Amino acid sequence: MDNNHDVVTELPELDCWELLRQEEFGRLAFHLVNEVHIVPINYVVHRGRLVFRTAEGSKLLGITMNQDVAFEIDRYDDERAMSVVVRGTARELQGEEADEAEKLELRPWVPTAKFSIVEIKPVEVTGRMFRLDRPWKHMRPTG
Repeated sequence: MDNNHDVVTELPELDCWELLRQEEFGRLAFHLVNEVHIVPINYVVHRGRLVFRTAEGSKLLGITMNQDVAFEIDRYDDERAMSVVVRGTARELQGEEADEAEKLELRPWVPTAKFSIVEIKPVEVTGRMFRLDRPWKHMRPTG
């Protein structure tokens, strides 16, 4: 029988950043009053930070009231799954910082107006890789 070390592997922070750069879609968790919310967002990595666009609404209000956020991406195939979690602080960019961020290849995935640009400054970046053993996949009938 495998031990946990063979099944779950901690990813070095550099590998986590590489995975973050390769992806462009993840989930943002934030506080809004006394609740925790989680929403999908598209993002880019820029200068060791994550940047995304949003419209006025719950995300922007939430990070204005409480800057502590978490962000997660994942990837999987038939043999392994990987997850990267970023814990940090979020803030809306203003002035020159917002103007600079406008030059990034950050475009909304849905055709809605998103005029606010938010940056997540990481405090902690962690990741894990899981070796998958899903025997039920082999039990499915073929054809």
